[in-house]
Amino acid sequence: MTKIIGLTGGIGSGKTTIANYFQSLGIPVYIADDEARKITELPETISKIRQEFGSAIFDNEKLSRERLAKLVFNNADQLRKLNAIVHPAVWKHFKDWLRQYSHEPIVIKEAAILFESGSYKDCDAVITVTAPIETRIERILKRDKTTRNDILRRIENQWSDAKKIANSDYVIDNADIKQAKLQADEILKKLIIR
Repeated sequence: MTKIIGLTGGIGSGKTTIANYFQSLGIPVYIADDEARKITELPETISKIRQEFGSAIFDNEKLSRERLAKLVFNNADQLRKLNAIVHPAVWKHFKDWLRQYSHEPIVIKEAAILFESGSYKDCDAVITVTAPIETRIERILKRDKTTRNDILRRIENQWSDAKKIANSDYVIDNADIKQAKLQADEILKKLIIR
């Protein structure tokens, strides 16, 4: 039976870098955020989003991710509503994806809000990736067109590192990528033996 290993971490922690590292080792990796992005572009999802949030978040019939992000990351209730639309579709997509890899000993499910969404309950083990807050902010500022205040608001909407760590089986400190990869290798050995 294939083990599902959850991989999570706060925004800017480098969890996708670690996911890509696992993938480079031949381990199947499901990037939930990428799939959620694709799902929000499907006509049936767009229709539900428009119904729930109105036309103000659309630009000439195209969903404005920027406006949607501003709306949901400043309001926990609105974020819950969006998650109620997107998460069931992502869960179904993941189940379909998992069938392709049923012969593999482990797969990685990378998700920013693995705990918040409750999908950690379906994992056999969870790895949390951490990094110092200033490192995370620097990474996001380089990567995204955003502000420090927007980043801090997004961080506030996620579980704290301490809370994630308390609920995880393994932790990777990703302040230095070389060290983080060594930690990932050690965890992988333990997961394969388990």
